[in-house]
Amino acid sequence: MGAVASGGVRVLNEDVVEGLNISNEVIEQVARIERDELERRELLYRGGRPAPDVRGRVVILVDDGLATGSTMRAAVVALRRLEPARIVMAAPTAAPSTLAEFENLADECVSVIAPEPFRAVGLWYDDFSQTTDAEVRDLLERVAADHNEQAEPATNGR
Repeated sequence: MGAVASGGVRVLNEDVVEGLNISNEVIEQVARIERDELERRELLYRGGRPAPDVRGRVVILVDDGLATGSTMRAAVVALRRLEPARIVMAAPTAAPSTLAEFENLADECVSVIAPEPFRAVGLWYDDFSQTTDAEVRDLLERVAADHNEQAEPATNGR
């Protein structure tokens, strides 16, 4: 029915909310739970590191696929507030209608396939298992370590 992102961003899929007659009470309850989970993951994944400064940079947002696009929409809205130079949205697979909507939201949209009928993201994968918190944290720690190595000035053997 929607998604949340950093900075208090909340995006609702009004068609889903209206079609399923979801009450504001339920929306608020689910939003609270998801905000708590977002905060938990940000603390865990960053490991004390600050959020990256994206002002004036090209940012590539990647999702495993776009069905309704709520998660990606929330990410783009949250990211726009941080003033990147460009936002490139990328997904291996996307519903054609959702991909068309993103052409007006992101600066560039890239998808390997946009099959019709789309049905669900997981149908287009041989293995659609979830990435664990430990895997995400390990990848982010390796990127941070690589970035720190590149940022250190050369010592010329001193």
